[in-house]
Amino acid sequence: MEMRRICALCVSAGLAGTALAQIDDPIPEKIAKGDIRIDLETIATGLVAPNTLMPAGDGTDRLFVVDQPGQIRMIKNGVLEPTPFLDVSDRLVELGVFGTQDEGDFDERGLLGLAFHPGFADPNSPGHGKLYTFTSEPYDESRVTFTTTDRPPAGQEFNCQSVVAEWTVDFNNPDQVDMNSRRELFRVDKPQFNHNAGMLAFGPDQQLYISLGDGGGRDDENGQPFFDSETWGHSPQGNAQDLSVVYGKILRIDPLGNNSSNGQYGVPADNPFVNAEGVDEAWAYGMRNPFRFSFDSATGDLIVGDVGQAAIEEIDIVEKGGNFGWRVKEGTFLFDPNGADEGFVFQDSPDSPPGMIDPVAQYDHDEGISVIGGYMYRGSLIPELEGKYVFGDFSTSFTDPLGRLFYADLATGEIKEFLLGDQDLPLGMFVKGFGEDASGELYLLAGTNLGPFGDDGVVLRIVPAPGAGAVLSAGLLVALRRRR
Repeated sequence: MEMRRICALCVSAGLAGTALAQIDDPIPEKIAKGDIRIDLETIATGLVAPNTLMPAGDGTDRLFVVDQPGQIRMIKNGVLEPTPFLDVSDRLVELGVFGTQDEGDFDERGLLGLAFHPGFADPNSPGHGKLYTFTSEPYDESRVTFTTTDRPPAGQEFNCQSVVAEWTVDFNNPDQVDMNSRRELFRVDKPQFNHNAGMLAFGPDQQLYISLGDGGGRDDENGQPFFDSETWGHSPQGNAQDLSVVYGKILRIDPLGNNSSNGQYGVPADNPFVNAEGVDEAWAYGMRNPFRFSFDSATGDLIVGDVGQAAIEEIDIVEKGGNFGWRVKEGTFLFDPNGADEGFVFQDSPDSPPGMIDPVAQYDHDEGISVIGGYMYRGSLIPELEGKYVFGDFSTSFTDPLGRLFYADLATGEIKEFLLGDQDLPLGMFVKGFGEDASGELYLLAGTNLGPFGDDGVVLRIVPAPGAGAVLSAGLLVALRRRR
């Protein structure tokens, strides 16, 4: 194994003077097939890149699907409605980082998050009819709430801005949002196109939680070659470890308050960095790209899938004020950003350095390349899944749709792969996200298209196997769609 340079991180880890060696296979043990067999019931087809799904909490059977190119679609009475509930596609930055804008093009930006206010259905609540979105919008220098400590080099500008906005439903037509109701809460400068995070969810405390990635590029470091240019916009210690910026963090706000710096939302007084070092809005930090998170409906735990870089994908249970390690650590392993070359993990170091919180479950890139966080199962259709965390991985490859579906015991960290259908067929799709309905049943959002183009995006309900009637094994579904 190639010997590497001495890293400044070694000092904090108590390894000063140690020559670093990259670990090529951090977790040799493979994820085994479990004994829980599921099938996937087709709920909706013809989407592009669905990434989250939820009810409005109003007692109706409506489910709302976030489609990355900019539409929120509604499933009503089991049918995908043709008219979008909300269409913000004209607000988004132009998608497609490869420029082909076809099924093989890729992007991490777009419409990424949706949350309904807990008082959405209550006419006496100030949150009545209100919902919130997370979008990637064109850079506007005159409209910014948060930015980096490192400014753009001459001749360059921020890639886009991450925007959280409030909307109100049209009370004369509850299946539509009032397009004139938009109110912008805040806007974040984004140095690179990737690592946007983008999840929104209200916690049991009625506050709105928001995930933000580390700003993009790789290694959370300046000077890295990335898309034919060098990255910038990152703090010397990395944005995720810099408490003075919002990047690489979970934020917590009161969207109906007004004591923020711009007066458009509230900062809860019990946030951990209020009146202390750090961004007042921050709830937890040290994350790379916490793309999807959820609250356990039984315990209230905030569970995050944080997408890794060099080697490790991780699941975290978030603690108030917690530091989850990036870029000092990737999973339980120490990470070296390695200057001009891509970073690497070099030593397993659970519980060290002090003050950093390790994941409750992790796996390496032998198993997949991007964790897609899911939900703790609290439904009734699959009793043996009760109390297990259901999640997935985008794919084992960026060129082929080889997504995987997992479940984990977060008390032990043990991860198992689901058996799919009677024949345990491969999924044959990219995993884009998960959803949960009012009964605690879970949904897979997936597609054979790499990025936010095409029409192969699907919503599939996770049900017991063997299925019956409308239930279609995932591999067969893909085969049928490819024969169109």
